[in-house]
Amino acid sequence: MSISLVRPTLEHKEEALAFKKEFFDYGEKEINGSEMLDHLDSYDNWLSTVQANADPERFNSSWVLTDTFFAVNDTGRIVGIADFRHELKGFLVDFGHTGYSVRPSERRKGYATEILSQMKQVAKEAGFTALQLSVERKNEPSKKTILKNGGQLKRSFEYEGEMADVYIIEL
Repeated sequence: MSISLVRPTLEHKEEALAFKKEFFDYGEKEINGSEMLDHLDSYDNWLSTVQANADPERFNSSWVLTDTFFAVNDTGRIVGIADFRHELKGFLVDFGHTGYSVRPSERRKGYATEILSQMKQVAKEAGFTALQLSVERKNEPSKKTILKNGGQLKRSFEYEGEMADVYIIEL
């Protein structure tokens, strides 16, 4: 299993739309770490937003500087998505620096663990010494992924009536 983290481009459009559709086909309406791909109807508009939010001079001031990546396998299939947020403000103080998702048909293959491992390197290259993540307690697969990557439980919080835990990964 080999994946690469690549920044979204127009060339990813059809594969990205298939990726998004698969989540919806599985009854999932939220794609964590996708910079709202799950909420926007136009890939072109989403791409423009993602590219602007990755630019220190153009990012939306109501958001934070964010690097978004597709996790692509050797055949060019998008198997996941992740984002790295350079600042924690507002609700991100609980949610953390990174979010990620693996497409439903590609789960339980180690992709999430590899995505998070590569996101640790992204954070290091950005000058970070630790990465903060959160996970709902009922999401055992994601909790295992965080623990495999060195996550240490720091605190808990309640979100929409559900308990969630905040983990720190030292880099």
